[in-house]
Amino acid sequence: IYEVKLGEYFLMTSLFHEAEAQLSKLSLGVLEKENLDVVVGGLGLGYTAVSVLEDTRVTSLIVVEYLDGVIEWHQKGLVPLGKTLMEDPHCRLVNSDFFALSRNTSKSFDPEYPANRHDAILLDIDHSPTNVLHQTNSRFYTEEGLEELAQHLKPGGVFGLWADGFPEDSFTNLLSKVFKNADSHTIEFDNPLTGGLSEGAVYVAII
Repeated sequence: IYEVKLGEYFLMTSLFHEAEAQLSKLSLGVLEKENLDVVVGGLGLGYTAVSVLEDTRVTSLIVVEYLDGVIEWHQKGLVPLGKTLMEDPHCRLVNSDFFALSRNTSKSFDPEYPANRHDAILLDIDHSPTNVLHQTNSRFYTEEGLEELAQHLKPGGVFGLWADGFPEDSFTNLLSKVFKNADSHTIEFDNPLTGGLSEGAVYVAII
C-alpha cells in the first residue's frame, strides 16, 4: 500500500484511485480528434497520468509537479507506476508550479514548446475548489483564474478537475461563465479505510 501525505494532509492512496482514472476518461472522452496534447497538473502516484496514456490518441503528455521529491519517486521506480511513466516516450515530467504556469498566458505548460496550446488540461492537486492545500491556490478557482487557464487550451479543448466529495453547484456554475459547456460527475468507489462508499467529483468543461 502506498500513501501520499503533505504534512498532516492526506492526499492519495494506492488502495483506491477510480476517481483519478475517471478524470482522464471523462475529460478525454469529450474530444473527437486525434493526436492529443495533454497536460496533467499533479503527479501523485501517477494514476491520472497512466490513464491518459492508455488513450491511444495521446501523442504528448506533460505532467506538472511542484515537489521534486515526488518526481524522484517515479524516476527511481519507488512507486508502482513510475516505470510505466518513465518508459513511455509520450510522457514528460516537469518540475514546476502548475498555478504559476497557468497565470502566465504568454507561454504554454510545455517548456520545450512555449507557443503550444493544449487539447486537454487535467488538474488533481487540491482537495476541492473550496479546500485548497495552500491559500494562494484559491485564486485559480475564480473567474479570472479560470479565464487564464482557458487561454492555454486550443479551440474545443477541455479542462478536467478532480475534487474530493460531491460536486459543488457553485463551481459548476462558475465554470459555465468561462467555458461554453460545463458538467460535473459523481464518482462512487469502495473505500477499504471506512468499509463503505466514498465519493469524488470530476468537473469537465469545454472551451
